[in-house]
Amino acid sequence: MVSRISYVAGGMFLLSLLSSVPTSSFCQTAALPMPAVVPQDTLRPAQPFSHYIPQALFAPGFYSDRDRAFRSSNGAPGSKYWQNRADYTIHASLDTLSNQLDGSETIHYTNNSPDSLSSLWLQLDQNTYQKDARSRYYTGSAPSESTNGYQILSVSVERNGQTIKTEPLITDTRMQLRLAQGLPGNGGKVNIVIQYRYIVPGTFGGRTDYAQTRNGKSYEIAQWYPRMCVYDDLEGWNTLPFLGAGEFYCEYGDFDYKVTVPWNMIVAGSGELQNPGEVLTQVQIARLATAAKSDNTVMIRTAAEIQDPASRPVQKGTLTWHFRMLNTRDIAFGASATYIWDAARVNLPDGKKSLAMSVYPIESEGRDAWGRATEYLKASIEYFSATWFPYPYPVAVNEAGTAGGMEYPGIVFDGIGDKGKDLYWVTAHEIGHNWFPMIVGSDERRYGWMDEGFNTFIDIYASDAFHQGEYAPKRDAEYAEGGGNPAIEILPILADPEAPVIMTRADGVSERYRHPTVYFKPAFGLVLLRETILGRSRFDYAFRKYIRNWAYKHPSPFDFFRTMDNEAGEDLSWFWREWFFHNWTLDLAVQRVSYHDNDPQKGIAIRIANLERMAMPVVVEIAWKDGTTQRVNLPVETWLQTKVYTLNLPSTQTAVSVTLDPDNVLPDAVRGNNVWKAP
Repeated sequence: MVSRISYVAGGMFLLSLLSSVPTSSFCQTAALPMPAVVPQDTLRPAQPFSHYIPQALFAPGFYSDRDRAFRSSNGAPGSKYWQNRADYTIHASLDTLSNQLDGSETIHYTNNSPDSLSSLWLQLDQNTYQKDARSRYYTGSAPSESTNGYQILSVSVERNGQTIKTEPLITDTRMQLRLAQGLPGNGGKVNIVIQYRYIVPGTFGGRTDYAQTRNGKSYEIAQWYPRMCVYDDLEGWNTLPFLGAGEFYCEYGDFDYKVTVPWNMIVAGSGELQNPGEVLTQVQIARLATAAKSDNTVMIRTAAEIQDPASRPVQKGTLTWHFRMLNTRDIAFGASATYIWDAARVNLPDGKKSLAMSVYPIESEGRDAWGRATEYLKASIEYFSATWFPYPYPVAVNEAGTAGGMEYPGIVFDGIGDKGKDLYWVTAHEIGHNWFPMIVGSDERRYGWMDEGFNTFIDIYASDAFHQGEYAPKRDAEYAEGGGNPAIEILPILADPEAPVIMTRADGVSERYRHPTVYFKPAFGLVLLRETILGRSRFDYAFRKYIRNWAYKHPSPFDFFRTMDNEAGEDLSWFWREWFFHNWTLDLAVQRVSYHDNDPQKGIAIRIANLERMAMPVVVEIAWKDGTTQRVNLPVETWLQTKVYTLNLPSTQTAVSVTLDPDNVLPDAVRGNNVWKAP
């Protein structure tokens, strides 16, 4: 999801100390002998103390012991990994006069866990719009408008040929069904039949809403049916309430759903349309067939046809649109009589194809606006598929509305007024969520960074690739504005004692810190891993392995950490600790440059100090008097035992300057002490 609040970094910031360290720990002998003679004019006056504690950063025990049958030590699903399943059959109708959705659903639930379940839990997201919802209290800035949430008309449980009406227990956005007899594990099955209705919220709905456009109402329908909570081996029932910032955690299954709307409306939904002959004209069917073979955008319904009744197969009553989507964790749809509609082919690995399409009102029309939306969608899917994992669904939809940046499997809701780079960025970001967390099904209600952080990371490279960098580098709401260096832009968060750490529960991160903590810092951390710590080859191999291992499954943060460690062949526990569990800062400094026996012919000695709690590998660049430069890569093990390291190198001439991190890729808090220049 994209918020319209941007995080701006600028000005001067004072770093606060993150912990106090006894004075006795500040003094430590250099790793290598110091030169016998040190020229006084190369010394820095009043050298600062170091707050770095090697034993804290490289402490053992980062990974705790647990049952390896479910989740392996190498980060992959274990030999006995299990996951419950929820298949859905849904029929809903939309009354556009009252803005009411009436639904009937059957959930075919399979308990693959080893446990007998005495009750079942479901999510009721629409209840977050009630006046007394918990979500209205945790920030103190609830909208003034509200709805009554779900009206649950009836619930029954079908099991072993018997149907038993059940009285649900509803608590805020959760519903419990208590069973007279436990649902056995290892494959026990039950059907849950629910009749319900609710009023679709207006634009205050944020993720699901209706809005008035020039030619009529436009609906974005999401979180629109009671959904099973996840029961997993880590938490049991995952019943955190829906508060807003923490998004979704859903079981996988097949969806067969129908939506009945007035005759003049177009429905764009997750999955593949099953009855085009009933809801489309023959002209539209032919145009879709052309689009399925075209790399250029093909118009399915033009702006001129919006007011033309002939653009619909009937001119009265209602039509029922039937969709299917397999092996997904959710579905959503858009519905409006105002849609312009276009589409193009998506080329996937191994010769496979998909169809990208966009639907938008006439006010979004134009080559500089939604006229390129399908182009953006197609390019993003093709890039993510070729780079990380193939897009698995037959259709992808970009819908223009007021949600302004929200993602669901196979469909994204983007801003009705977005244009140019903003529309490209939001399209790439939202469809990127089909990889995280739609394919890799992490718990974004607890760990927002496994959703937004991963997705922001893959966005960076997608922007670089699109049209030779037409909209690169990426600097939208997930990154600080101003086009600065990410290594510099992250410094205010690392220095802020009030800033939450990445591992904070998603709803525990205030709006002030949400983008820096949930989007930007984890994304930049992955960039550091890929570009600086591991290198692209090792990172990409491990990251792809993580995606393949956990596609359509439920990974935890430690499954990700273990996968990267094992597949990259590197103990990264120090990095996970400093970057994800703490907001430690980095300050590397050149403290002294000298020559052995005061003779440049006998070798140079460069004294480097690590002054803060974080450690990183670092590049040291020496510029020599003859105009040449030399670079030395110091690994993170440089800081395994010591706070201060002396780099001894052979030399035949004097140095003009010594620079740490010459490319400015590290989040070094005080760059002024990174450079020594000869007097």
